[in-house]
Amino acid sequence: MIELVGIHKHYVMGDQEVRALDGVDLFIDRNEYVALIGPSGSGKSTLMNLLGCLDTPSAGHYLLNGRDTATLDDNELAHVRNREVGFVFQSFHLLPRMSVLDNVMQPLVYRGLPRAERRRRAVESLERVGLGNRLDHRPNQLSGGQRQRVAVARALVGEPSLLLADEPTGNLDSRTSAEIMALFDALHAQGQTVVVVTHEPDIAAHCHRTVRIGDGRIVEDRRTR
Repeated sequence: MIELVGIHKHYVMGDQEVRALDGVDLFIDRNEYVALIGPSGSGKSTLMNLLGCLDTPSAGHYLLNGRDTATLDDNELAHVRNREVGFVFQSFHLLPRMSVLDNVMQPLVYRGLPRAERRRRAVESLERVGLGNRLDHRPNQLSGGQRQRVAVARALVGEPSLLLADEPTGNLDSRTSAEIMALFDALHAQGQTVVVVTHEPDIAAHCHRTVRIGDGRIVEDRRTR
C-alpha cells in the first residue's frame, strides 16, 4: 500500500543544508500495524508528513495505493489527504465551538455529501470508538481520552486506507494512553492499516512492526509478532 523509494528531504537553513531524510526505502502492506520510532530530530516527523501527503520529498518516489504522489498538484494532494489518510494528532485539533458530532462530520463537508449522510457516518464512527452517547457534547466537556477518541472517530469517518497517528498519547496519562492504544489494537484487528509515530517504546510495543529512524535513515526494521 505504501512504497517509499530513495526518499530524500532536504531543507536549506541559512547557509546550511539539513538532510531530514537521507535515502529512505520503506514498504508497508495493507493492514499492517507499524510504529515509526526515534528521538527528536531523527526525521520521523518529516517522514510522517510525507506519508500523510502534508509535504513532498526533495527526491525519490512515494506511491500510496499505486499513485506516485510526486505527480500530484496541491488540489490532488488535498484530495488524497481527505480520502486516503486519517490523521490523529497529539493535541487533538478539535474545534472547541462545535459539538462532538459536528467535529466528526467536518471532513465529509469537503466531499459534498448531504448533511443526513454526513450525520449517519459520523454517528457510526463515534459509536465505533465508544462515544455514541456524547454526540452533543463539546470538546471542553470531555476528558483527554474522550477527546482523543473523538479525534480517532474523525480520522475514521472518511474510511481512509491509512490511519496515521502522531504521538497520539503524548498528552494523556498512562491509563488513558493504554485505553487509546487498545482502541488502535482493535481497529487494526478489524482490518485498518495503522502507522503510529512515537518516541515511547511502550507505545511502539503495541505495534506488530517497529521501524527505527536515526539521522534521517532507517536504522532498524523488525517485526515483533
